[in-house]
Amino acid sequence: MGGLFGVVAEENCVQTLFYGTDYHSHLGTENGGMAVLGNKGFYNAIHNISQAQFKSRFVDGYKKMEGFAGIGAIDDESPQPLIIRSKFGVYAVAATGLISNKESLTAELLNGGASFGEMAGGGVNNIEIVTRLINRADNIVEGIASMRGVIEGSICALVLTAEGLYAARDKLGRFPLALGRKKDHSIKAYVVATEASSFENLGYELVRFLGPGEIVLITPDGVKQLKPEGSAKKICSFLWIYTGYPSSSYDGIGVEIARERCGRFLARRDNIAADFVAGIPDSGVGHAIGYAMESGIPFRRPLVKYTPGYGRSYTPPSQDIRDLVATMKLSAVRDVISGNRMIICDDSIVRGTQLKNYTVKKLWDNGAREIHVRPACPPLMFPCIYASSTRTNAELACRKAIRAIAGGSVDNVEEYLETDSPAYGKMIEWIRKDLNVTSLKYLAIDDMIAAIGLPAEQLCLHCWRGRQ
Repeated sequence: MGGLFGVVAEENCVQTLFYGTDYHSHLGTENGGMAVLGNKGFYNAIHNISQAQFKSRFVDGYKKMEGFAGIGAIDDESPQPLIIRSKFGVYAVAATGLISNKESLTAELLNGGASFGEMAGGGVNNIEIVTRLINRADNIVEGIASMRGVIEGSICALVLTAEGLYAARDKLGRFPLALGRKKDHSIKAYVVATEASSFENLGYELVRFLGPGEIVLITPDGVKQLKPEGSAKKICSFLWIYTGYPSSSYDGIGVEIARERCGRFLARRDNIAADFVAGIPDSGVGHAIGYAMESGIPFRRPLVKYTPGYGRSYTPPSQDIRDLVATMKLSAVRDVISGNRMIICDDSIVRGTQLKNYTVKKLWDNGAREIHVRPACPPLMFPCIYASSTRTNAELACRKAIRAIAGGSVDNVEEYLETDSPAYGKMIEWIRKDLNVTSLKYLAIDDMIAAIGLPAEQLCLHCWRGRQ
């Protein structure tokens, strides 16, 4: 995925930009960057953050930057923000999401005479594609709108110009953009961010969320709507289950409360006797607390996360790095584990390798009596086509199970989507054996929708249903 943060003010805003961008570090581990606009023009700084946290990469350099407006990004796809000189003048761009038709768009732009300079992982930088598409229109606003119209996937964008900061949520609102203003209203300053939780400690208050497809222009004097929101919304359900930060909210629904509700639903449909409930740190903890509150079974911590050095294990792009992070970041508490029956709540099972090889193994090695795994998310059946959370069918644990059961690849998996079907039961049992756990039971998709609290038609459920 990735995260965006932008700020405009009447005074130097670089410190706000630095800390605001850093508050999105849980959304990516590869690239971080900031761009500022001041009296001397634009300046940007981009660093690889795969071997060091955002703060440590930028803590010295940001103090030398100065400006009254800026944008920042954490992203695993492309180094950014980029500064572009175009027919609209000079501007800076940051964007997050996924361009599914990247190859065809690149070929089309090259055939039209475009050239690309910035590279990302051996390919064209996504931000260069975004800017080339914007520049085809008569103005920046129409350029953003037309860019979103030809991109397959999902793009949220911030475009910083001399006129102000343009903020655009993706056309179906799959990912959030929140507006905030300085709590002290005597100070003219506004922020926009993927994570609304970044506002509070910086002295800003949430104003509202941009609607799907909405485009606004932000200046120190206020926020002007340039394109109204669309009528359709398909916000990513996984934001509440895993991706989002616990203190954040999306479209008015808090992440931590939604996770507690997921845990409650898991407990209501369960009858396992256990000595305690635990959550795999950090994103499984809220689900486990909800399970404990509903069931009355005590909450304990058999696994603790070494927070100073390790981030989220799903974000690194390579499996070997994900495995290393999964191995190193969790420590087992033997005195809590030994001899006990435990219900382990996880946010999800994507590939299953980390849960099997690093979490479950640690619990057995430290004397667990029984391990009952309860993912607070239905079985993931399809790779995400709007972000880079999951990449292929082949890597998903459910697809591995189906291939093993069927003796080969299966194109039509409809029978495995119904929780009361024999095929679904066989799939879950295969995964349970593969994970080497006492029992395994997933959250039902209807319960997940109810826990989030939005109508199903407003949620993106592609990862579970393979359709909108």
